[in-house]
Amino acid sequence: MKQAKIKWQHVWLIVVFILLYAPIFYLIFYSFSSGDNMNGFKSFTWQNYQDLFADTRMIEIVLETLLIAILSSLCATIIGTFGALGIYSTKQRRLRNIILSLNNILMVSPDVIIGASFLIFFTFLGLGLGFGSVLLSHIAFSIPIVVLMVLPKLNEMRPALVDAARDLGATDWQVLSKVILPYISSGIFAGFFMAFTYSLDDFAVTFFVTGNGFETLSVEIYSRARQGISLEINALSALMFVFSLLLVGGYYLLNQRNQAHKAKRKQKMGAPVK
Repeated sequence: MKQAKIKWQHVWLIVVFILLYAPIFYLIFYSFSSGDNMNGFKSFTWQNYQDLFADTRMIEIVLETLLIAILSSLCATIIGTFGALGIYSTKQRRLRNIILSLNNILMVSPDVIIGASFLIFFTFLGLGLGFGSVLLSHIAFSIPIVVLMVLPKLNEMRPALVDAARDLGATDWQVLSKVILPYISSGIFAGFFMAFTYSLDDFAVTFFVTGNGFETLSVEIYSRARQGISLEINALSALMFVFSLLLVGGYYLLNQRNQAHKAKRKQKMGAPVK
């Protein structure tokens, strides 16, 4: 019975992966077609990729999207990390739960509502829509993600580590920089990675707060798809898929390296490796 259960789990996993990746590989397959649409594969060509790299507007939009993702994830990681530290240091359990609830509400709220709220907010303040409004919006919706990534690491940390550092005469800054931040570094990096990916593929919020003359990749793809499917979009999808694989692979390798480093450090200290 146990073996049958495991087999069914494998079958279910295969089905899920097929449903998730089949459309992606379908787009990638037709990115090498010499035809004008996806009604039938004609012959192999690199022309769609050549057209993509020759499209200066698309290249500019890709670079602006990456810039928004990097800046917003960096800012959100800094703010979210200190926010998690603030929640962790809150002594009143009720107040801590209220703050966490407010943080989680932003996570589960529909993107359309968040986007419309930002649009109303920026309009009320008289701020123009464009690079700044998109950046501020991405920072705002990425902060709760970072908090949720960092806070569990803080909860795992033994208070004895901080107490021992203070007993040795460490200042608050030394405790933070030498003890707390190194311990929660994996959570900080995970928060940065999640914020970066959320910013990179966001559409709904960005759609509300982009102005004339500025667009991100997701909004541009949506605009071009409404005008008609172009195989240049397929080529772009293929490149973004490869970029995502490299990003995930890099995150996995860095995470494994960090875990191995922590395991060696625990062994040197004589502590059991978990």
